[in-house]
Amino acid sequence: MTQERRRWGKPKLVIPPNQLGMLIKMDDTRLINKELQKNGISSSNQSKTKKTRASFPFLAIQGQNDLKLGMILNVIEPDIKGILIIGDRGTGKSTTIRAFANLLPEIIVVKGDPYNRAPISIRKTVPFQATKPNQDNLVHRVHSSYLRIQSDRIEVKTMPLVDLPLGATEDRICGSINLERAVTEGEKAFEPGLLAKANRGLLYVDEVNLLDDHLVDILLDASASGYTVVEREGVSVRHPSKFILIGSGNPEEGEVRPQLLDRFGLYTEIKTVEQPLMRVHIIDSRVDYDDSDNVWRNNYWAQEEYLKEKIERAQFLYKCVKLPESLKQAASRMCSALNVDGLRADLVICRAAKALAAFNEEETVTIEHFKRVSQLCLRHRLRKDPLELIDSGRRVDDLFTISFEENEVLT
Repeated sequence: MTQERRRWGKPKLVIPPNQLGMLIKMDDTRLINKELQKNGISSSNQSKTKKTRASFPFLAIQGQNDLKLGMILNVIEPDIKGILIIGDRGTGKSTTIRAFANLLPEIIVVKGDPYNRAPISIRKTVPFQATKPNQDNLVHRVHSSYLRIQSDRIEVKTMPLVDLPLGATEDRICGSINLERAVTEGEKAFEPGLLAKANRGLLYVDEVNLLDDHLVDILLDASASGYTVVEREGVSVRHPSKFILIGSGNPEEGEVRPQLLDRFGLYTEIKTVEQPLMRVHIIDSRVDYDDSDNVWRNNYWAQEEYLKEKIERAQFLYKCVKLPESLKQAASRMCSALNVDGLRADLVICRAAKALAAFNEEETVTIEHFKRVSQLCLRHRLRKDPLELIDSGRRVDDLFTISFEENEVLT
C-alpha cells in the first residue's frame, strides 16, 4: 500500500488495484444499500434514523476518551471481545454506551431472521469493477441482476444493541417455548431470547458485577463458543450468538467474577470529574439536551455521521493493516513480564493496536498504537497483590517501555 496526501496534509491509505479483490466483499453494506435502492428496496432503518437521534449525542459527552475509543475499536474488530467499564455512579457510563448506538454500522441479514444471520451468498466475493484505486472516489459496480434475485431475501439493518437487565430470567436470555403457539396450534415452537437478538451486535449488561452466577455462566458459554444451545421441553435449538459484550458496574457494589472479567477484551475506569469548570460545562450540555427541541442535538448530526463513516471505513481497511513481527514479539514479552494468565492478552492487544491503526487510516501498526491500547487491554488481567503499592496502570506503562526498548523498537 502507498500513502497519499490529503488536501490538508494528512497521509491516508490508497488501496492498489491488485488488492481490491481481497477487500471488496458482498458484505459491504454501502454497496448493497445502493443497489437495493436501485431495485426499489430501501434499508429497514432509513425511516428510523431521526428517531434514534433522540439519545444524547455521543460526541457531546465530555471526557471518557478511553471508553469512547474502546467502543469504537470493538466495532471495528469484534474479536476484541467487548469492554468492561467500572466507575462511580452518575458518571455517564450507560449514557455513553446508549449514545454509541447512533454510530453503529449497518449489517446485512436474512429478511425476517430472528438471529440476524448473514446470507451465505453474501459472505462470498462476487465479480466487480473498480473505477479508480483512489479510496475517496472508490466506486464499485456489483451485478445488479444478482442483487435483484437476492433482494427479496435480504435486508440491511443497524447492528443491534441489546440490553440485558439484572432481573432477566434464564428463559428470557436463552429463549423459551412459545406458549401461544403451543396452545392455539398444538405445536412446540422456540421463542428466541436476548442472546439471539444480540447476534452480530452488542450485548450490554448494566451492573454486571451484580449478575447472578448462573446467568454469568450462560454468558461465558455463549461468549466462548459463539453459539447458544437451548434444551426446553423436548425442543433442542442451537443458534449463533456471537456478540460484543459490554459491561458496566460500580466497584462499591461488588467485584466482577474473575472468569467473566477475563472475557472482556478491554477495561476502563471512569472517575468523577473534579474540575469545577468541566462540571459546569457537563451540566449545561445536559440542560440543553433536556430543553432543546432537537436543535441542539442536530448540531452534532454531521459530526456523528462523519465518525460513523470513519468507523465503517476502518472495518474495510482492518485486514490491510500490517503488524510488524518485532512489535508482536515485544507485546508478547510484555504480557509475559506482567504474568498474565493465558494468551488472550497477547491476541487482544495486537487486535486493538491494529484496529486503532485502521481507524487512523495508517498502513502499519506502530509503537504509538500499542502504547495507546496497552492499559485498555492489560490492566484488568494483572494478578492482584494486596501488598502492591504501584497502580496497575503504571505497572503496564513501566513494563511497556522496558519490553519495547529491549527489542530496540524505540530507537
